[in-house]
Amino acid sequence: MKENGQQSPLMKATREAIGDIAVSDSLIHEFVKDFFPKVNEQGAQLFDANGNLPVAREERDMMIEELTEKFGDIFNILRIDRNDPNSMNTPHRLAKMWVNELFAGRFEAAPKITVFPNRKQVDELIISRNITVMSVCSHHWQPISGTCAIGYIPGDHVLGLSKLSRIVEWFSRRGQIQEELGEQIADFIEDIIKPKALGVVIESKHYCMIARGVNESEDKASMVTSVMRGSLRDELPLRNEFLTLIR
Repeated sequence: MKENGQQSPLMKATREAIGDIAVSDSLIHEFVKDFFPKVNEQGAQLFDANGNLPVAREERDMMIEELTEKFGDIFNILRIDRNDPNSMNTPHRLAKMWVNELFAGRFEAAPKITVFPNRKQVDELIISRNITVMSVCSHHWQPISGTCAIGYIPGDHVLGLSKLSRIVEWFSRRGQIQEELGEQIADFIEDIIKPKALGVVIESKHYCMIARGVNESEDKASMVTSVMRGSLRDELPLRNEFLTLIR
């Protein structure tokens, strides 16, 4: 609930209201979390930025119409003249981009996953690396751009190779924080094939740190997260083998 080390206005107002009573920020967050509505003005359910609730094509078209109007309001507030030919249709382009591309994973059903029997009882690592990650930071709505590597030792089933890329894309195309993205991917794969070992490593550039804030170097600044499950978590030699192979 903090922005660049500062409390949100709602958190700050609540703390000021309770005065000198010693209460942690986490308890205040529990108190104020129900302040915001659970549904929008049309009665549609609101859900986490990196959650998923499939929405029909017709309803998404309505979202684009509403967003186009709202982005027009933003342009007016920012004093951008849409007689400028470069800005004339930008609100509509923005609306389509957010609904159909950058946040598509929020509104589309899970990709169809092809699973095959592990007939030869493969018990070594299967790895797919350099999977594209293109997401949006939940905090500032700036791009997260990078790659993901997934490795697993199968149990009774193996995944179709392209499905790993589709899983990463489905979870990436939402408002995200990278730490949760890796966990979501790992949970999904575990539910489908119950592997003996599973590792998900993501390395990405975060433009909320590059284009604003601390203005980090685009070439040098990156974030790496890893999720290790099963034998990859418990057996150091196997984990080292996986990390060496994905480099």
